[in-house]
Parts: sequence; C-alpha cells; structure tokens
Amino acid sequence: MMGSNSNAPGKLTRIWRATVEIGFIVFLLYSNLLMREFTHANDQGKNLAFAIRDIFTVTNFVIAIISGLLGYVVIEYFRKHR
Repeated sequence: MMGSNSNAPGKLTRIWRATVEIGFIVFLLYSNLLMREFTHANDQGKNLAFAIRDIFTVTNFVIAIISGLLGYVVIEYFRKHR
C-alpha cells in the first residue's frame, strides 16, 4: 500500500513550496505597490483606503502572478545549478 503513494508527499511538498514562494513574491510586490501608492496618494490628501482600492486591480494581480511565477522559475533554476 505504501509503495503506490510514496511519491505523493514529495509532490505535495514541492507544490506547497512553490505556492509559498510565489505567494511571498506577490506579497512583496503588493507591499511595494501599497507603499508607493500611499506615499503618492497621501501627498494629494487621500487616505490609505484610497491607496488600497487603487492597487487591487485585475491588471496588478495578473502582473503579480506572472512576476511570482517568473521569480519561482528563476529561483528553481539557481537551486538546480549551484
């Protein structure tokens, strides 16, 4: 019974690691966007809620996911070729 499922934990670990790394890259991108937008919006007398509404768009989300995936691919390349 164990022989047929021996690869499942390894695959799950790789998926979780990829998810965490991509999520971290997305978090860093959004935090950078929020800091920049809040600084810019605050100069114009707008608040944090305005900055948050301004950065959470479909376009920014797509850019963040693509950047996260590219970052993950680069990290994996360097892991394998060190």
